[in-house]
Amino acid sequence: MSNSTSERVIIPPMDEHNQRLIANLHPDDWKNPEPADCYDLVVIGAGAGGLVTSAGAAGLNVGLKVALIEKHLMGGDCTNVGCVPSKSLIRSARVVGEMWNAKKYGVVAPQEVEVDFPAVMERMRKIRADISPIDSTDRFTNEFGMDVFLGTASFTSGDTIEVAGQKLKFKKAVIATGARATHPDIPGIEEAGYLTNETVFNLTQLPKRLAIIGGGPIGCELAQTFNRFGSEVTILHRGSHILNKEDRDAAEIVQKVFQQEKVGMILSSKIERVESTSEGKKVYYTSNGKQGSIVVDEILVGAGRTPNVKNLNLEKVGVEYDKSGVKVNDNLVTSNPRIFAVGDVCLSQKFTHMADASARIVIQNALFAPFGLGRKKLSDLVIPWVTFTDPEIAHVGMYESEAKEMGLEVNTIKIDYEDVDRAITDSETEGFVKIHLKQGTDQILGATIVSPHAGETISEVTTAIVNGIGMNKLSGVIHPYPTQAEGIKKAADAYKRTKLTDGTRKLLGFLNKFS
Repeated sequence: MSNSTSERVIIPPMDEHNQRLIANLHPDDWKNPEPADCYDLVVIGAGAGGLVTSAGAAGLNVGLKVALIEKHLMGGDCTNVGCVPSKSLIRSARVVGEMWNAKKYGVVAPQEVEVDFPAVMERMRKIRADISPIDSTDRFTNEFGMDVFLGTASFTSGDTIEVAGQKLKFKKAVIATGARATHPDIPGIEEAGYLTNETVFNLTQLPKRLAIIGGGPIGCELAQTFNRFGSEVTILHRGSHILNKEDRDAAEIVQKVFQQEKVGMILSSKIERVESTSEGKKVYYTSNGKQGSIVVDEILVGAGRTPNVKNLNLEKVGVEYDKSGVKVNDNLVTSNPRIFAVGDVCLSQKFTHMADASARIVIQNALFAPFGLGRKKLSDLVIPWVTFTDPEIAHVGMYESEAKEMGLEVNTIKIDYEDVDRAITDSETEGFVKIHLKQGTDQILGATIVSPHAGETISEVTTAIVNGIGMNKLSGVIHPYPTQAEGIKKAADAYKRTKLTDGTRKLLGFLNKFS
């Protein structure tokens, strides 16, 4: 080991859980190893994409020398300020929603549901710390046998990366530095102060009044969550309705639920400025040509992600990038053929599972595709995603509008959950399964599901698309009764009925005479 040490990381509050998190993901006493003469692969960034790339390469046990560099916390956004903490809070908030609706199940709940916010946040911190050993410096060093370096990385030449005063020579390199919350260009907001996904999970006291800038997935998930915890939440969103990139029918269901739960929504709005007052942070906005303002205790920015390319010295090695991130081709190769990129730093779809999938492509393309033979393509991936509101919105493949833009005629089958027995018994009928088919065939182009369990259900459709399974075969799949996934079976049966023409009816009648 060398004497080069990493900077100490502090995550408020510094309780036992955050101390344990740091001990696993960025130990105070960590000393970087002496670099090898040359690495087969150096990965910059230990978020989802970087972890999968480095572990996938080193874990093959074929003698590859792999180095992994991280300047902050191993695990990246997902473990520390994304999926894990947010879904922990969402689960607590869902309990509140169930208690609000207890009466319709014949259960008497207290009129006022009390939320112990400090306890909710401590639960989240404990869960995060419990999960952290999976991404730890110890595991990646000892189990996978790679060299882990903590510190800021930058390219110094076409085959060298510098970190904490040490130089790492490489044959291939992967940029997996992810993205960060976009800083809004709003006059006065920096002086007033604001939260992002990188700081909101440090809260120990519930904001009484909370403004959320952005009505996309992150903004909506946290808006509903904090509203259920007891904050007076107001979303300020530029679009005419929330979640405007989703299927409109799906977004309208969630917006209706928000209205019922009294989440404030100021739509078609533009924030003009923010100022600090004796009453709180005052947000001035224009909406549909009218000026207005609200006063809140905290502002949460949930709009936009900016790729992390600063200080990498990409110009030195001829890697092209712009405000959207590092530029890659369909094989995830940058403009420098020895350097690849994965995850949020280069992809428009910034999901953990997308970073994971792109990492698996890079392992093949960077290390096991001599002369470019056998390279995998990003465009071959079928990517599902979920907005974890209550109900959830899950989608995979094309939207109907996208298919039509490509010149494809579409046949859409929609099954409302009010026609699915398990949804009826669960009193969860506000939702649907919507599947888009290529006109005249049973080929699935895309699907949207809205239900409290949509994220758990969408994978059946994803599997069907990936494996070329059409609606004919899906209709022959036995689904346990009663389950909400039966909505997919009903959609397949509905497709089968469209094939029952007058001609086939006559043929069936004829066959019946001889049976």
